[in-house]
Amino acid sequence: MNKYERNIGFNDYFSPAQWFDPKETLESKVKRAKEQLDLHVRDTVAWHFSPETGTPFWLEKAKSYQFNPIKDVQCFEDLHLFGTFEDEWLRGGPVDRWVPRGLIGNPVYVFETGGTTGLPKSRIVLDDFRIDYEMMSETLPDQHFPKGSNWLMLGPSGPRRLRLAIEHLAQHRGGKCFSIDLDPRWVVKLIKMRQIEMANLYKEHAIDQALAILAGGHDIKCMFTTPKLLAALDEALRSGKLEDKFRSFGRKVPLGGLRSIKATGITGIFSGGTEFTPQFTREAYEEMLDSGDVYMTPTYGNTLMGLACSRPIGPHDGFKITYYAPQPRAATEVVDPKDYSKKVDYGQTGRVLLTTLTREFFVPRFPERDEGEREMPYERYPWDGVSGVRTFSELAATTVVGVY
Repeated sequence: MNKYERNIGFNDYFSPAQWFDPKETLESKVKRAKEQLDLHVRDTVAWHFSPETGTPFWLEKAKSYQFNPIKDVQCFEDLHLFGTFEDEWLRGGPVDRWVPRGLIGNPVYVFETGGTTGLPKSRIVLDDFRIDYEMMSETLPDQHFPKGSNWLMLGPSGPRRLRLAIEHLAQHRGGKCFSIDLDPRWVVKLIKMRQIEMANLYKEHAIDQALAILAGGHDIKCMFTTPKLLAALDEALRSGKLEDKFRSFGRKVPLGGLRSIKATGITGIFSGGTEFTPQFTREAYEEMLDSGDVYMTPTYGNTLMGLACSRPIGPHDGFKITYYAPQPRAATEVVDPKDYSKKVDYGQTGRVLLTTLTREFFVPRFPERDEGEREMPYERYPWDGVSGVRTFSELAATTVVGVY
């Protein structure tokens, strides 16, 4: 049992190791995963709609329903009764309406989304970020993410969950986390004002902070970063900026130099962001990561969903990236943008529809700002996946990505 789990009548921690049995057929795993998902849906809905434990927002919302959530929602497909979740419900307060009665009295975090499309969306969190990243930790190969290693968090800080999540991941694996200051909202403002030079200076400022940590003798072996910042770090290293930082601190540059990510001692990179494409991944693998000597695992996630892991990437499949949600705590569907009740066929393009199912947070059928291709279940993730994730085409022209 997860050390953060409370006895609320249902399990909210699901070890990825349960799917690693090579003797069980994929068909059997898919069937078992569906049964697990349906059970978790029933438990989650009962928790959020029960008068004793329920969430004020959902208890109030239920008064307008023509159905009984606890009785009528018996499987994942029944979630269509809720319609689609509107992101405006998460903009503004009071945020207490999202705290389930069954969790009142516990310390609550408030995390925000990027805030690039108006008033930021907020969600309450108690332990979800810890559980999500402990589950993801089980998928990291110890060879490249050694237990006890220190981490560099080269990504956004502030009210986003990433800062605390990566720190917890490092601590959970026995290490410590070193972080930088980075406000992506300022970067987005600069881009909108066409202050590209200033945006690049701010990126250089972020990289300079990272170089200072790497030059500080902290024995960093693991790192979280975004694709754009990974490329910027690689460029800085190639131009000798880490070596210059060593000299400015009065430290001797190691024999062999410090002009690659591998040379810094980093062996594993956990990365996320919308900029992952097969082209970027190939370039990173071949040119930035010494043909895979430094391991990189792409992820797809956000404040609402948690963390979707990818299949192993590499030249064996053309560097294709396929993500699988952390089911049953969250599930994604790839649906027809004109009819969210219809999944597209495997290999076809559709909009990503997200459902979050934890005791802290219930979000049924939320249309993400992303689109991609529907992918078949996989041995270690026996449910639908999504590849080619990118900004939903109908929104792409109005979306500023910034440092991501």
